[in-house]
Amino acid sequence: MQYRKLGRLGTKVSALGFGCMRLPAEETGGKIKRDEAIRLLRKGIDNGINYMDTAWTYHGGESEVVLGLALKEGYREKVTLVTKCPVGRSEFTKPEHYDEHLDEQLGRLNEDYLDFYLFHALNKKSYEEKVLGLDLVERAMKAKDEGKIRHLGFSFHDTPEVLKEIVDSGHFDLMLVQYNIVDQVNHEMINYAGKKGLAVAIMGPVGGGRLAGKDVADELKQWLSPGRTNFADLAFKFVLSNPNVSVALSGMGSEEMLEDNLNITSRDDYDKMTEREKESIEGIAARFKELCDNICTQCKYCQPCPNEVNISTIFAELQRFQIYGDRESAKRYYSLIGKVPWAPGKDATACVECGECLEKCPQNIEIIEQLKKAHEVLS
Repeated sequence: MQYRKLGRLGTKVSALGFGCMRLPAEETGGKIKRDEAIRLLRKGIDNGINYMDTAWTYHGGESEVVLGLALKEGYREKVTLVTKCPVGRSEFTKPEHYDEHLDEQLGRLNEDYLDFYLFHALNKKSYEEKVLGLDLVERAMKAKDEGKIRHLGFSFHDTPEVLKEIVDSGHFDLMLVQYNIVDQVNHEMINYAGKKGLAVAIMGPVGGGRLAGKDVADELKQWLSPGRTNFADLAFKFVLSNPNVSVALSGMGSEEMLEDNLNITSRDDYDKMTEREKESIEGIAARFKELCDNICTQCKYCQPCPNEVNISTIFAELQRFQIYGDRESAKRYYSLIGKVPWAPGKDATACVECGECLEKCPQNIEIIEQLKKAHEVLS
């Protein structure tokens, strides 16, 4: 495993971080397969991963519990532990809710302290109304003095202008932002934050799986590396070639994915791109945008839908149709929504355009319009 500095803190962290939003789970109900997940997490740590990232909302709160179980038996001392304060919840309305959530999360994890506690999914509204409006930085400093957290950070979903304002506040040691071949909007701010000494963690380095799918469309195959069936190798290399990036997170739900990512981020040239690879990355970025205008990363923040529309599955099949060219399978899987345990809920026709999902989507996808498009091409 290759290691990098965690910003001005100087701590060495693995180039590959373990994101705990997509742990192995049952097809029905989504409950984590605990024994399998614990084995997977510990295998990652045993192979050099020392940055573990979870959140209050992941797997309905179960992610923190399972990660806590995995960190028993001496594993806690080997990792940088990160979780997030859910300031975006509608129930989060008072300053004391910061302390209440932190204490409950420490209880879920069965730990006394966190290495990093991040304000989760900040945008302009949540930063101004919650972080500033409720004086949560003051609460965080108190928690730091009490030894409950060591460092303060934030994850982010908004414009670069808002991101700069938060970075310039001077309150934070780490920021977690999206950055990948097909979404480079945060490139300049990553460099800006890095030069100011912030640690920069990256979410979605493989585009929420879009760059790791097999059997890519014929139009994209010319850019595959020799022996590869997806773009995961180029995706990690692109992100980690930026010296201001400290760690790239991956939500790994299987041993196959873990082993592939470990192999990619353990090579001596893990962060060095050849001219051919640079050309490939430019071609991939351009072609992806031509093929698909839906940047869903399968985070599922838009769900549950009050009308039971299975938004994430619908968008996954739309991408299967557009990016991977597997039109027959995409249509078949779309037709099975609501008929099989692994695809519960309803198809796009159940959308009543209430707009509730629009406020939740960190990618600002025009969900209602994209659902109409999905039904048109998949039905």
